[in-house]
Amino acid sequence: MALAYDGAIQRLIDAFNRLPGIGPKGAQRIAFYLLGADAQEAADLADAIAEVKAKVRFCDVCGNVCESSPCPICADPRRDHTVICVVEEPKDVMSIERTREYRGLYHVLGGAINPMANVGPSDLNIANLLERLKDDQVKEIILALDPNIEGEATTTYLSRLLSPLGVKVTRLASGLPVGSDLEYADEITLGRALAGRREA
Repeated sequence: MALAYDGAIQRLIDAFNRLPGIGPKGAQRIAFYLLGADAQEAADLADAIAEVKAKVRFCDVCGNVCESSPCPICADPRRDHTVICVVEEPKDVMSIERTREYRGLYHVLGGAINPMANVGPSDLNIANLLERLKDDQVKEIILALDPNIEGEATTTYLSRLLSPLGVKVTRLASGLPVGSDLEYADEITLGRALAGRREA
């Protein structure tokens, strides 16, 4: 089957099509938008991509994205250092921050347990979490993982792992729909779930 476009434009469409959440039609729309955009707009996009690859890294303490480690949240002395909220991805940190209900620290796992994708506990940022708990300052761990099968499996695993360590382990309350992602939850629903968390 022949491709509809040749050369550079097809390569650009293919590149956008490989991004999560962008299908063939969306990739084509973006490529043609950039084709019609002025050179400065295209250069700004290319520069932004290059800059994020050059400057952004993961915090050595919590695993969140940052430009310098520790990240601004870990370095903020006004945060409550006795509570750590465990999330799957850095985007989940921003979802919880938007609620303005939480003032503790975070820990980003970098995913969830998923045997179908060959992701086990050793593939996640769990060892660093256990290292952080050696500091007796931490009194509570909030498990704020996506309410889907993988998130539930990871929550159960972490709850069993952390409970014997003498730290209070809680999880988000109901209110988040099962099968959804935290990034799609509105601030009110997520805020209520965080405020009404329960023992894991």
